[in-house]
Amino acid sequence: MENSVFESMRSKAILKQDIFEKSFQSFNLLRSILRKMVWDYQEQFSGQQEVEFVLNDHDDFKMELTFGGDVLVFMLHTNIFEFPRMHEVMKTSYIAEDPQRSYCGVINIYNFLADSFRFNRLNDLGYMIGRVFVNKDQHFFIEGKREIGQLYNNFSTSVINEESMTGIVKSAILYTSNFDLLTPPYDEVKLVRVEDLLATSNVKLVTGKRLGFRFQGDHIEIKEQKLNKI
Repeated sequence: MENSVFESMRSKAILKQDIFEKSFQSFNLLRSILRKMVWDYQEQFSGQQEVEFVLNDHDDFKMELTFGGDVLVFMLHTNIFEFPRMHEVMKTSYIAEDPQRSYCGVINIYNFLADSFRFNRLNDLGYMIGRVFVNKDQHFFIEGKREIGQLYNNFSTSVINEESMTGIVKSAILYTSNFDLLTPPYDEVKLVRVEDLLATSNVKLVTGKRLGFRFQGDHIEIKEQKLNKI
């Protein structure tokens, strides 16, 4: 009895360790691609009007790419996750053939305003625009907004490599560039406290790209869900 418990525990732990290593390798590939993109950008636009395109390596699990007025934050989660039973990928033959493929490391991609960091506006909002799930075979699946989520959505055929990871980065940059800061509805900003105005750099005045608005991607997803139920 004890031997079976030990073996089960070891088997699951070894699987998760292997997946984390594959996810960490994928994150480091992403890091090298971002560094190359920064170098290429600086070479191409050297001597021209300056528009920021900079990579800030925080640690092994977090990077910030700042460009124009935006920041993309890439974060590798240190834990391993399994898709919920009702998730679409759990219904595929790819998972049915090997249930261990449903365990994944996760790379989250967030978009923030560059000024939120520059002026230490702690209450500003960022948005997750995508997350990349990496399994033991370094196959991956993306959940995300518009172009990002549509780029690679076949878990059985999408493999982490330089080409696919470059495609993810480029799509995230293009999506972010087109994801503009909208003026919030008047009724949501017509009242303000003295405390908020006196706060250094308006730190208590919340700013976000869709503050008071529904995310366009959310609207599309909700509409698709309703159509699927008909």
